[in-house]
Amino acid sequence: MAEIVNLRQARKQKARADRERVAEENRSLHGRSKAEKTRDAEAAKRSQSFLEGHRRERPAGDGEA
Repeated sequence: MAEIVNLRQARKQKARADRERVAEENRSLHGRSKAEKTRDAEAAKRSQSFLEGHRRERPAGDGEA
């Protein structure tokens, strides 16, 4: 005998699986949280400040030598 399947529940399960698949794709495409973005921006700012503070000479302006 074949197993009896409730079609309404089967449709809902399929819809859930499809939504989860789309959500996984979106997480991989757009995947960083605000906290991660902020942390990376602060680290970049600190490293840029460190490099600027350790320059031997300041960069020259437009055509000044």
